[in-house]
Amino acid sequence: MKNNLRLSFFILFSVFVTANVFAQSDKQRELEEKRQSILQEIKQINNLLFKTRGEKKSVLTEVQDINKRISATENLIRVTNQQTNLLTREINDNLNKIDALRTELKELKEDYAAMIKKSYKSKSQQSRVMFLLSSDNFLQAYKRLQYMKQYTKHRKQQGESIKEKTAQLQQLNNDLLAQKSKKQELIAENTRTRKELQKEKTGQEALVATLKKNEGQFTSQIRDKQSEARRIERQIDDIIKAAIAEANRKAAEARAAAAKKAGTETKAEEKVVATSSGPATFALTPEAKALANNFTSNKGKLIWPVEKGVVTESYGRHQHPLFPNVTTDNSGVDITTESNAAARAVFDGEVMQIQHIKGANSAVFIQHGDYITVYRNLATVTVKKGQKVSTKQQIGTVYNNPNSGKTVLKFNIYKNSNKMNPADWIYRM
Repeated sequence: MKNNLRLSFFILFSVFVTANVFAQSDKQRELEEKRQSILQEIKQINNLLFKTRGEKKSVLTEVQDINKRISATENLIRVTNQQTNLLTREINDNLNKIDALRTELKELKEDYAAMIKKSYKSKSQQSRVMFLLSSDNFLQAYKRLQYMKQYTKHRKQQGESIKEKTAQLQQLNNDLLAQKSKKQELIAENTRTRKELQKEKTGQEALVATLKKNEGQFTSQIRDKQSEARRIERQIDDIIKAAIAEANRKAAEARAAAAKKAGTETKAEEKVVATSSGPATFALTPEAKALANNFTSNKGKLIWPVEKGVVTESYGRHQHPLFPNVTTDNSGVDITTESNAAARAVFDGEVMQIQHIKGANSAVFIQHGDYITVYRNLATVTVKKGQKVSTKQQIGTVYNNPNSGKTVLKFNIYKNSNKMNPADWIYRM
């Protein structure tokens, strides 16, 4: 009875421990994937924002680039700390499991020794035969025979159990050593990263001090830039509204022509007039509606509009990190990429418009049902209006600014004429 209770307790303990190990292992894998992703992001930042020493940059741009790297580095430290803390918990769990296994192993060995001793005292074939022959009846003899078989089987199971738990103990000890080694590596990495971060922040402080001396000048530059961005945004809004109106006019004309051909036109014949202030919602055909639904179902899974890139300005309104009285707005995202980078369609669609926007170079508008993706600041365009495009298809190359040395794609997503946050749609943006 005592042995059965002990065995039941050990089974329950093993199940709990195993479930806990799997949960922690999943979390550890998740953190490691996140850490590798941040390391890749920092590599991209270094390659795309800090390509060469001595490149021409304004102090403001340099501070913004350093901010981006500092933010990514702080994120790396945070995730590495989480990994280290989780490893500490796993090490403590392993120590507890080792203690429990050692106790269990000791008790098993004691039980096994007692069984061996008892078996030794009655090991002769003669004593076994006498044990059977001394039975009062056949039923008692049968039960004694079954008892001897069960006893032998139990002794064998005890031996196998000792062997198995010894192997578990050895494996746990090996795991413990590996975990301790991994923890030391992460601690050393965090120490190096913290030193680099402190050095980066010291350099940034000197640059910020330079900016503060000419705060009025830089504030004025930022506001002028925002004013220009709003002008371009209004122009894009007008282009989209006009394009929607044109698409709806053509659709209405097609419906009227089909009705006339079928002889079902109404007494008051529909008169369609194209206006730039037409409806701001697409009248979708069944095919376009299916494409829009497909686009919606891929929310968060769309490809990046460039193969390699770092988001250097995100969507929405933000308080400037250096000048509290200045806010910046962005109707999309700015993605810094490599020189001569190809811009590519993020999803299947049709080229709705190609425009040259003053201050924004060329822009390609691709329609995906009632969604529109806009790719601005293109040096060249390799598609035509009305052309069907597929996911990943190149639509042009991104303009490289000779003054800053930066190659920046400005990317927007609209549903009809409503602005969307690209980070909600693009995979891991």
